[in-house]
Amino acid sequence: MSRIAARFAQLKAEGRGALMPFLEAWDPDAATSMALLRGMPGAGADLIEIGCPFTDPMADGPTVQMASRRALDAGATMAHTLAMVREFRREDDTTPIVLMGYLNPILSYGVERFCKDASVCGADGLIVVDLPTEEADLLLPAARAHGLDVIRLVAPTTDDTRLPLVLAGSSGFVYYVSITGVTGTRTASADELAAAIPRIRAVTDLPIAIGFGVRSPAQAAAAVQAADGAVVASALIDTLAASLDGNGRATAHTVRNVLDEVRALAEAVRGAR
Repeated sequence: MSRIAARFAQLKAEGRGALMPFLEAWDPDAATSMALLRGMPGAGADLIEIGCPFTDPMADGPTVQMASRRALDAGATMAHTLAMVREFRREDDTTPIVLMGYLNPILSYGVERFCKDASVCGADGLIVVDLPTEEADLLLPAARAHGLDVIRLVAPTTDDTRLPLVLAGSSGFVYYVSITGVTGTRTASADELAAAIPRIRAVTDLPIAIGFGVRSPAQAAAAVQAADGAVVASALIDTLAASLDGNGRATAHTVRNVLDEVRALAEAVRGAR
């Protein structure tokens, strides 16, 4: 059983949902992002999503775009992102790590080489935001060969005819993009989630995590009441960005402020059911 499947099975047995915080690798620098990664499980993260910096993150709003730009300015590469995972695994062999990014850096790295290296470093799943269903064969065989879950995105605009096609070959969990638009711009209502999640459950047994608009502890709690997990990204990056000095460098408050917010989100998620 993969780490992702094992974690969701554990949480189901405990009767609670999952909190999945996001961090952008090397934002604002290598040491700070590594400290955040190491600190997130202790702060209550059940799974962790790591963003792979890219010059053109078209699915992301300004907050994540700026995080990616800070990381690239700090010198981030795909190899650096994988090295973070490898370093994390020296201390934590149980918390699932999901890499989120775009297809171009994977193609540049080499699909087979990327999947092999990601697996060896200790990554568990991949979210490739701009990989269309019709082109999934670019990635699926190599990911499967190296034991990586490929997590597919489902949006409010994914109709009932297309839904089974999108989810074919997916594993780990389903990532429900709860809004139409880019990350961090608005939040889906409880009624919208209540209508959307049963439609996905009708065609898959995979856990469902809700992202793209989950910002507050209350919204994270609502997400795990409707589904199986809450992904929080832009709110945490906003907290990080607000802690930086005038030159965009981390301060003594950066790691503490972000991890405190993770703790508040985790408390809400754990008390939601």
